[in-house]
Order: sequence, then C-alpha cells, then structure tokens
Amino acid sequence: MKHIAEIGEGGQNGRNCPNREKNFLVNYVKDRHSTGAMHPMRRISLAEQCAEHLRAGLVAGRWSGVLPGVGRLAAELDISPATLQTALRQLEAEGWLGTHGRGRNRSITPQPEERGGLRVGILLFEPPLDDQPQTSQVLFQIQHDLEAAGHEVFFSKKTQTQLGFDVRRITRHLSANPADAWIVAGGSRELLEWFAGQSLPCIALFGRTEGLPLARTGPDKMDAYLAATRHLLALGHRRIVLISSRSRRNPAGNVEQAFLDELATHGITTGEYHLPDWEESPEGFFALLEALFRSTPPTALIVEQTPRVIAAVQFLTQRGIRVPAQVSLICTDYDVTLAWCPTPIAHIRWDNDRIIRRIVRWVAALRVGRADHKTINFPAEFIAGGSIGPVWRGSHGDE
Repeated sequence: MKHIAEIGEGGQNGRNCPNREKNFLVNYVKDRHSTGAMHPMRRISLAEQCAEHLRAGLVAGRWSGVLPGVGRLAAELDISPATLQTALRQLEAEGWLGTHGRGRNRSITPQPEERGGLRVGILLFEPPLDDQPQTSQVLFQIQHDLEAAGHEVFFSKKTQTQLGFDVRRITRHLSANPADAWIVAGGSRELLEWFAGQSLPCIALFGRTEGLPLARTGPDKMDAYLAATRHLLALGHRRIVLISSRSRRNPAGNVEQAFLDELATHGITTGEYHLPDWEESPEGFFALLEALFRSTPPTALIVEQTPRVIAAVQFLTQRGIRVPAQVSLICTDYDVTLAWCPTPIAHIRWDNDRIIRRIVRWVAALRVGRADHKTINFPAEFIAGGSIGPVWRGSHGDE
C-alpha cells in the first residue's frame, strides 16, 4: 500500500508537511477518484475516512492475520496515532478486527464471502409529499447511497398511514413485496414488536424499540427536550403544552415522560393538558388548538414536525396571538423552511449524515452475514430562536 502522504505532484512526503491530517485528506480524495468511480461528497471525520481506507485494504487482502502495530501503521498512513486509534475502534465495532489486550496487535477477523447486492425495502410512515421534508430527504439519500453500493432499493407501495397503522394489513403488504431487509421509518411500537419476532432483518429509523432485539438509529432528543423545557421554565412558563404524535403519547415515550417529569419537579401538576390527545389530521390539529386557547391558553407550545409548526403559526396569526410576545413556540425538528422565517423559530436539530451512514453500514454488515441489533442514536441539540420569550402578563396569558 502506498503512503497516503504521497500527494503526487512534486512528490512531497506528508511527514515533511506541517499539517499531516490535511495531507491525509488530500490523498484520501485522490485515491478515491483514481478508481474511476465518482462518489457523492459527504461530511465525514478524518477518523471515518481512515476507517474506510483501512476497510478497503482489508477487503483487498493488504494484511493477513494481524494488523501492524499502531505506531508503524500510523507512520505508513501518515496520520496521527490518536486518529488511527479512533478508526481502529470503529472497525472493531463493525467486526473487522479483534483485540487481544493492551500492547498486542489487532487480529483480522475472517469475513464471509460477500453476497451480491441486497433487495432493501423502505416502509414509509406517510407519503413523501405529506411527510416532513427533512425525513424524505434522508430517505432519498439512503436510497441513493445504498444503490451506489450495489443494492436494489424500493419504497413500499403503501405507507403505514395509508394502511391505517393496522399491523395485520401492513404485514400482508410486506409479504406481497418481498425484501432481504427492511428500513422502517417511524414504525409504531406494535409494528416494531412484530418485526422483532421475525427472522427478517429490520432497522428502525426513529420509532420506539426500547427492549426489543432490533437495530435502531435516529436522533437522541432527550437532552434537547429537557434543555428546551428548562429554558421555558426559567422564563416563568408553566402552561407548557407538548403536541406530539399518537405513537409518542399513548403511552408517553421516553422524551415525553421526561418532559412531564421535568414539569413535575417544578411543582406543576401534569395531565392531559400538557400532553393532549388529539385526532391526527389537519382538522384535528386546529380543533386541538381551538380547545386549548378557548379557556386556559398555553403560554408555550412545543410542536412535533415542521408542517404542524407552520400550521400553528397560521392559527395564532389569524387570532392575533403574537409569537413570542403572547406565546412561545418550539419545533422539535428542523427543516430548511424554518431558516426563511423572519423570526428564527426555536428548534431541535441533529446531524442526518451520521444516521444515513449508520443505515448504510447496517446493510453492508447484512451483506456479509453479520447480524446487527444495536441501537445507535446520535445526539440532538436545542437551538433557542426568536420564537421564545418570557411569559405574557397581559389579559390573554395571566398565570
């Protein structure tokens, strides 16, 4: 294997360059392009780039038995030992390498003969035009990346909403559209329990998999929800309403329960007012808002999904209720639409690229016969925007 530090033009070796990590990146890109196959650019760390480079070397049989020691391998690849160690831990987690204790070289795990591409089905929560733009974008990028890796990818002809969330109807539909593996977006607990009882591989994108032997990925919103709730409480809010989806409230999901518990720790008696039940339709959403603002108007709304936030803004505007003067507003998701608002809307955001890579790697593991039931979520953060303010003390919102 040639030194990654050799950047070609001028023949300069990276060990003579002041920025070895930058040199690694330059040659990583060069090596990828030299294969003649163009790949979409993705924002990945140097350690992840290193892991991909090593993975390619393992597939090509560059080493046998054991890898060279960290010092020698770092010098060969012209990267720092710390970056290399991070990459090696990633390969260990993926099953490519084994470790035999401190100071001993990592062993190379024999890999089963790789199968051809898999047929991967994607079961949507609702039709793309009705779903959140961010979710649709993620799913189409997953489709693109899996097809680039040689897999056949298709979307189920009907979505969970179109099948009425009826597990019996959904499973019949899946049987009529066979796949080697399924990606289930926003699956209900009942549906994910069904998948957990099957031999059919499945990874849940979002959804409630607590305690199930099922792979899962998505954002970990717990800390972000708590940060948003505490921010509102610090501004004096007590009538805080979280408008969540059916699958997240009956019973309350982890983040919803944490929200209620946080209110309770501040002496607020919680109930259905704070996590209301409602019919999930545009008509049901507006009926809920009408009921909330008729007698005991909230001083803060935390709303799941960007389209519902936009609908809430329209509802409030039509009734002359000002954001954030009279009611604070937080979106539990992020979409580029929010960036076009004159007043930035407070929201929760996360890195979708990491979620996409997790699913692509899950399919890659299946391709070589490695089962993966791990839950790997990625941290989300609360972004306070101009849609949050102190409690309104006028006649509309007296506490």
